Amino acid sequence: MIKTIISIGLWAIFGWICASWLGSNAGWGLFAFGLSCMILVSGWQLSRIQAWIKNINDPPPPSIGPWDDILAPIYRQLRKNQQEITALNRHVDGIMLAAEALPDGAITLDESMLLTWCNQTASEHIGLDLHVDRNHSIFNILRAPEFARYARQNSWPVPLLMHLNKDGQEKALLVQLTRYGLGQFLVVTRDVTQVEKLETTRKDFVANVSHELRTPLTVLSGFLETLHDMPEGSLSGEQRQRYQAMMLEQAQRMQAIVADLLTLSTLESSPNAEGEPVRMSALIHTALQQGRVLSGDQHVFVENVADDLCVNGIETELASAVSNLLTNAIRYTPKDGTITVSWYITESGQACYSVQDTGIGIASQDIPRLTERFYRVDRGRSRATGGTGLGLAITKHVAMRHNAELTIHSRFGAGSLFSLIFPPSRVSQTD
Repeated sequence: MIKTIISIGLWAIFGWICASWLGSNAGWGLFAFGLSCMILVSGWQLSRIQAWIKNINDPPPPSIGPWDDILAPIYRQLRKNQQEITALNRHVDGIMLAAEALPDGAITLDESMLLTWCNQTASEHIGLDLHVDRNHSIFNILRAPEFARYARQNSWPVPLLMHLNKDGQEKALLVQLTRYGLGQFLVVTRDVTQVEKLETTRKDFVANVSHELRTPLTVLSGFLETLHDMPEGSLSGEQRQRYQAMMLEQAQRMQAIVADLLTLSTLESSPNAEGEPVRMSALIHTALQQGRVLSGDQHVFVENVADDLCVNGIETELASAVSNLLTNAIRYTPKDGTITVSWYITESGQACYSVQDTGIGIASQDIPRLTERFYRVDRGRSRATGGTGLGLAITKHVAMRHNAELTIHSRFGAGSLFSLIFPPSRVSQTD
């Protein structure tokens, strides 16, 4: 504005000077010419400004007279705003990436409980498709009566545990609803399927331990009470010895259960160790000697054992696994049955220890659960033969600690084949 006033003043001075020399008409003419030039220049400058407005992110045109002082601070503010917007966008992108990386599902809803956004984890938990389900009611997407009752509460002090069936698999989800912003809602989902399974396993384990120990404790306590309450001399020496033998048997059974539990706990809590080369043939022959004693010459044993194969590992753990598989075969194979023990190297370089029997076999539905603690196909037979129900659980953990695989093939009434397969990295051969 000041520049314009100065320009008009200068043209007025030039007109006055011209009027002094050439007359008033010439002076007024020069002044009018100056004003016309100023109008034309201003029009040209305005056209350049209009062209710049179409692409306002570019610097303003230079040398536009009085508009320089106006457009320069506007452009600086535009640049500053653009930088702040870019920084905010980067911040928002970082937040969205962090939300996508969350191990929990996150779902945002508007005031009408319509889906506005969800991360990938929530899509996997509930089966959402953001492109299809956006702006749809969460009640139409998650069709669960318990969720509808939960979401329609005024407040949500505790999360909701839901059980969903997705692709034929049961899934346990912990769902927490909360308010945020202006009339918006956030739903957080957490997959607790594995936690629930572990809790169920823990409860089953405690119940099974209690049950397994209760039987021998009841027998032992009953005998002790009987001996305590009976008058002196009412039992013959033979009866007393029989009772003592039965009490010793129950005490030894409890001792075996506790020993196996301690072994299993040690295997689960201690880190994997590479160990050193172990000559498996020596462990297998020792287990066979003990197995023949347990069998009482009632079974036929067939050996196919390579003497030069070693496994890098812990000798005591491997001996336990070898013995457990052989002992199980003896306990579940009827008299005159055949038990074949093999230790050999496969064409792929793996080493395989297998025990095959002609015993009672295992039904297909029981095979996946055989390595569970205290799981027995035939509880009465297992207890009668002295089993603790922990042998295969121990063998499975020994296999895991040695990068091996425990495989079970069986058919009910036609025998079983248990194999421990060690990877080539664990196998070595001696001269």
